This record gives sequence, structure tokens and C-alpha cells, in this order.
Amino acid sequence: MSHTLFDKIWDQHCIAPLKDGSDLIYIDRLLLHERTGSVALKAVEEDGRSIANPAHVFCVMDHILDTYEDRSDQTTMPSGTDFIQSHRMSAVKYNLPLFDVNDETQGIVHVISPEQAIVLPGLTVVCPDSHTCTQGAFGALAWGIGSTQAEHALVTETLSLTKPNSMRITLEGSPQDGVTAKDIVLALIGSLSAGGAVGYVVEFAGPVVEEMDMEARMTLCNMAVEFSAFTALIAPDQKTFDYLKAGPYAPKGKEWKEACKNWLALKSEENAVFDQEITFDVSALLPSITWGTSPEHMIALSSPVPSATDSSTQRALDYMGLNEGDLLTEYSIDAAFIGSCTNSRISDLRRAATIIKGRKVADGVTAIVVPGSMKVRAQAEKEGIDKIFKEAGFEWRKPGCSMCFYAGGEHFGFQERVITTTNRNFESRQGPKTRSHLASPETVAASALMGKIIAASMLEDL
Repeated sequence: MSHTLFDKIWDQHCIAPLKDGSDLIYIDRLLLHERTGSVALKAVEEDGRSIANPAHVFCVMDHILDTYEDRSDQTTMPSGTDFIQSHRMSAVKYNLPLFDVNDETQGIVHVISPEQAIVLPGLTVVCPDSHTCTQGAFGALAWGIGSTQAEHALVTETLSLTKPNSMRITLEGSPQDGVTAKDIVLALIGSLSAGGAVGYVVEFAGPVVEEMDMEARMTLCNMAVEFSAFTALIAPDQKTFDYLKAGPYAPKGKEWKEACKNWLALKSEENAVFDQEITFDVSALLPSITWGTSPEHMIALSSPVPSATDSSTQRALDYMGLNEGDLLTEYSIDAAFIGSCTNSRISDLRRAATIIKGRKVADGVTAIVVPGSMKVRAQAEKEGIDKIFKEAGFEWRKPGCSMCFYAGGEHFGFQERVITTTNRNFESRQGPKTRSHLASPETVAASALMGKIIAASMLEDL
């Protein structure tokens, strides 16, 4: 019987079937951030239990800490300092690798894990964060868990799990100029719906995926949870190996060569059967943007806002202050944000900077860039990208989840209209009653310059 990539990783990590129909799965890597990881570590400590393998647990500061230049353990989130210091104390106590507040390796967990080669093809990776699926871009089975599961994984290196179904999404065609991985995945979510992959592990495949660089693949996998996939993954290839090779936690020397040889076998076999197959042609896509309060509320940027189809979509229209038939390109923005685990990597900043260079942010627009990691920030500063942003009027921040979610403390203002590279546009996600429009870095950059929603190609025409 032919196997899918997902089958292979599952079988390699299945310790034993359990009586309730689930399987006991071995966990290779556990990533913990200060918001929920600190809670899990504290619980383990209070129960007097020990950590099974401290070398496989990685502690990151990214969710709560501020992103201001002079940041410290003090945060804008009430009690945030307690989370940070508790997380640090536990990491030190248990001798866990720690990526601390202003370390040169600090950053958003899903950005630094690939940088450090903590994630590797074929591994199982868990973290109490729903966008852990980002790391499936490296051929790992990576998914978000809760704090209680994190406690279990800390103590046992295992989790009990009912095997999800498998779905392959094959991306075909040729994307038009200006259409990015973010545009493609937003269009895909709009096509499948926000619940379109409930209960599935999605494998992205096809010529479009093969052509993507690793950071575009990460954007694709990052948003799989936005159409309710258990997680997503992509078969590793030479691009994957090249991205990981320099990471401190990557195998070295002969072990690296042997690992690459083994990783090449991590792909779905020719006759492997998936529970569902979807083919999605990207050729006709245009730059995408969300109009409502779910990632599935998306349209081509030049299309009119659709009519309400039920009470939920009417509520979304009301919340966003929009009407049927409106063109988003006629709406002014209050703020523009480039950051988050979706679009804060060096390639994202380079593309946005190309659009911004020599121009100014529109009057009245708050424009913010938050690099995904200190490594990304350092690389951008080495290339002069920070100067391009700052000279245009953007704030240049330190890495963190920042305004991707309000619970971290930083936020935009009441009912402000924000164009953002983040992954969620839920009500009040970025601040009290904030109206968030999800888009690519290119679209966010162009909109910041014009002070209204606009595609980068439209900017060039003006």
C-alpha cells in the first residue's frame, strides 16, 4: 500500500494504539512561549513532576513582551511581567534552551524555529499556539496544542491523538505578477470556507508550491488553521535543506548528509490515496484582501464588497462599517502593520521596502514594521531596509507577536481601520473594535503610502 507523507511521519512516531481508538504519538520537539508555556511549566513544577527531555523543550519570549525599542520585562499587558519572569525562571531551573527578551536569537516562535533548525523534516513539533502549522513547510508534522497537553508532553514526550484524515491540495497554474503566497492562501480560504478542512491534515503540493521559496511556503502553511486544518505540511526538497543547513540545531557533517538522504524519502508515494483531493488553479487570482471578520471573508482587491447572506455576514458588514457594493479602494485607513508569524520574514520586508523606497507614508496613517526575529531585524538593518522604512515614516520595532493580537497588550485604536499582514481579522483582534483587513506585505505597503486601501500595481499607475 502506498503511503502519504503524513502516513509516514505518523507511523514513524506511533508508539502504540490506545483502547479509545487514538494512538500514542512520540513528540520530538516542544516549543513554549511565555503566555501559555509559563503556565504549563509552573504546573509541572507545582505537581513535583520532572521534564522528560529538557534538550527537546525550547522556551521563547514572543507573545506578551513589548516590541518598543527600549523594551524590558515591563509590558503594556497587565501582569505580563509575571509571565515573562516566570517563564525565564522555569527555563533556567530546568536548563531549557531559552530565547530571551533581547537575545540576538529572540523572535516569534514560528520564525526562529526554522532559523535555528529546531524544526527538521519528519519531526513531530508541538506548541501551545495555533499557528504551529507554519512549520509544516519543512516537512514536519507540527500542530498547536493546549496548556494541559503541553504539560503532558513535557513530562512524557508523548501525546494521545486520534489520527486525522488526509487532504491534498494541489496548486496549479501560473500566478500573475503581484500575486503572492498570502493572496493565494486567502483565495483558497475564500473558496474552501473557514471550516473547509476540519479534521484534515493538508499536504500542499503541485508546481506552484514547488516554485515557492521556503518563506512563501511558510506563509501558505501558516494560514492552514484558518480553514480549520489540523495542520499542513509540504514535502521537503533541496530548498528546505538549504534553508535549514546553517541552523545551530541542524545535524552537522556526515550526519547532515545522511539526514538529507533520509529526508528525500519524506514524500507521498505516487499511488498514495488521500481522503480528499483538491486542485486549485491560481492563474486567474488577483491580489486579495479580507472585507469582514473572518479570513474567509475575502475578495479580489478590485472587487466590490459582497452582500450579506445571513446574520453572521450582516454582522461582519456592520462591524467593519461597510455596505454591499462598496469598493475597499475607496476607504481610507488609519494604520498599516507589517509583522506576525505570517509575514515578518526578511523576504516580506524586502518586497515591502521595494515599494516604499523613496516614498512617504500618508499623513494621519500609523505605519509599523515588526520583524519576525532579531536575526531578520539584523539582516534588514545590514541591507539598509530599516532606513527605507524609517525614512518613509514607519515605526521600526523589535520582534514579537505585537499587534497581531490584542491580548499581548499592544493595540490599535477604537474602530480604527487597519490593513495588516497578520492572519486573523476577528472582532477586536488588534484592538478595541479595530477593523482589520488581511493582505500581503505589498498591499499593506502600498496602502500605507496612499492612506487608503490599494494594490501595489495600482500605486504604480498613480
